Amino acid sequence: MNLFEPSNDWAEKLEPILTKYKGRKHPLDYHNLYQLMVMVVLSAQDSDANINKIAPTLFEVYPNMESLAVSNVEALIPHISKVRNFGTKANWLIEIAQILQKDENIPLTMDGLTALKGIGRKSANVIMHEANVPVEGIIADLHVIRVAPRIGLIQESKDGIKVEKQLMQVLPKEIWEEIGMAISFLGREICRPQPKCELCPINGICKYYRDSV
Repeated sequence: MNLFEPSNDWAEKLEPILTKYKGRKHPLDYHNLYQLMVMVVLSAQDSDANINKIAPTLFEVYPNMESLAVSNVEALIPHISKVRNFGTKANWLIEIAQILQKDENIPLTMDGLTALKGIGRKSANVIMHEANVPVEGIIADLHVIRVAPRIGLIQESKDGIKVEKQLMQVLPKEIWEEIGMAISFLGREICRPQPKCELCPINGICKYYRDSV
């Protein structure tokens, strides 16, 4: 098999991490779909830990989409001022809330989500994955962008859209729903910038490990 060639073999090779991380909740500590969407928007270019820290007081003031829809940017900013690019994100969230009005109007399709300000394919994939709806792509966050080329799955790229496209080309659709978060968790816990290769459950099929031993 050529490197980067589509193959069902990858499903078998990646099974150890699919099993290890199956059903693991996203690190964002959300409690409903509304909170998830808001936190995903806020987490762009920021850490999940930071968003988890500001979330409780934010959601005390803005418990649902209706409360956010009748607010404004100036009122929202003090509650998210510790988030990177808080001004831009405040504008995005108020606009989203004014469009959707109610929690039940949150779309759960790729087209519906990416039509909203501040939600790209990565964010939409996360929301759809956590909402347990049929996925239309593969989560490609910064961990996946780092880890997938290391394994030998795809060519290296800093562009999340390109990474997702490559992954969709080489991985069978039946594992799309879980594989993005599985690779992401692997990147968070083991395959860090300085990887702990000896702990990795898939080091036997990893190009980086093979080249380094």
